[in-house]
Amino acid sequence: MPNALPNTPTSRMPVAVYVLGLSVFALGTSEFMLSGLLQPLARDMGVSIPQAGLLVSAFAIGMVVGAPVLAAATLRLPRRTTLIALLAIFGLGQVVGALAPSYAVLFVSRVVSALACAGFWAVGAAVAVSLVPVTARARAMAVMVGGLSIANIAGVPAGAFLGQHAGWRAAFWAVAGLSLLGLIGVTALVPRTKPATGADAPRLRTELSIYRDRQVWLALTATALNGAAVFCLFSYLAPLLTETAGMKESLVPMVLALFGVGALIGTAVGGRVADAHLFGTMYAGITASTVVLAILALTAHSAPAAVVLALMLGVSAFTTAPALNARMFNVAAAAPTLAGATTTSAFNIGNTLGPWLGGLVIGAGWGYPAVAWTGAALAAGAVATTAVASRLHRASAAGTSSSRLVASSADSAHAAPSLEKDSLEKPACATTATTD
Repeated sequence: MPNALPNTPTSRMPVAVYVLGLSVFALGTSEFMLSGLLQPLARDMGVSIPQAGLLVSAFAIGMVVGAPVLAAATLRLPRRTTLIALLAIFGLGQVVGALAPSYAVLFVSRVVSALACAGFWAVGAAVAVSLVPVTARARAMAVMVGGLSIANIAGVPAGAFLGQHAGWRAAFWAVAGLSLLGLIGVTALVPRTKPATGADAPRLRTELSIYRDRQVWLALTATALNGAAVFCLFSYLAPLLTETAGMKESLVPMVLALFGVGALIGTAVGGRVADAHLFGTMYAGITASTVVLAILALTAHSAPAAVVLALMLGVSAFTTAPALNARMFNVAAAAPTLAGATTTSAFNIGNTLGPWLGGLVIGAGWGYPAVAWTGAALAAGAVATTAVASRLHRASAAGTSSSRLVASSADSAHAAPSLEKDSLEKPACATTATTD
């Protein structure tokens, strides 16, 4: 009977995984910091706030498209070389953005940066899970997702601070510096790997075959719905706090930072428990987000309640992130790079869909509490999707166990003459089925 990989939750994570997390911090800061730079950027470039906001949409769309395209394009390249190239392109994109003489140049730099960011996340996630045992995949992904959480806590407020006191271009220069640090770390600490050759070489047709699996699409849908639920509310949290809860505008950054703290806590918790209880973590985290969003819709006029619930939403939403990432790698194990790309695309589809739906609700005149209800409905959809995936997984595991039992019975029938003797000399060996 084959031995399972040991579950070592206290084992040390490879330093290379933390280097990848640092790089993701730079990527995440660039992706999210524009929300705090729109006003000075719009004034300097001579465009409207909605036009400046298109820079955010362009980045998100670049992430959605770029992840699978670049994952496929770099499939046979050495992963370390790919990471170095993509991080260098991303850093150059920040430099071009900092020097951009016009809105058009800045827009193009954001699209290029988004493509490089998407490719780096897809390949980096595949590298991270390849450096640890299967039983530590969620912990490795927690480090990667933790880079995004810290970007929300520290990177985005720091970018806004730089934008206010040194100009928005200074924020781009700062991210370029972070990219350089990540580039040095990846070059020095991520191990070299030779691309597979011959029969072992990855083939695009084989990799794309993962999309025939219903579980891949269910994992993608759950990730997108979870992201949409959170960012549907988070995108409009500031006006909800000021216009509905009656909070002073000066206190809004504190609440946004609390959400980031909750996200970091949730990522740490999810990374610790998801490897042993994958579906349980997904159920608990997404259900908790549904409940938090529903309570927020009911208590939106209370400032203290909104503050506490913003923290709780950060915890619940990001507790599920490592599990959702690990689940995709489990169901698409034959194509780890495309698995990372698919997760990246799904997350950014949610980031785009959620704010869009929230904007429709506000435009219809239903108010900010209705945005929270919309988020709760999206989260409930993610719970239902997870339930379908869990049921299919249990059915598949039961079918596999039955097949093994039939095969074992057939082998025993052929060995009938010696069965009684063997049973006296050897202890019985029970077969257990494991679930991810």
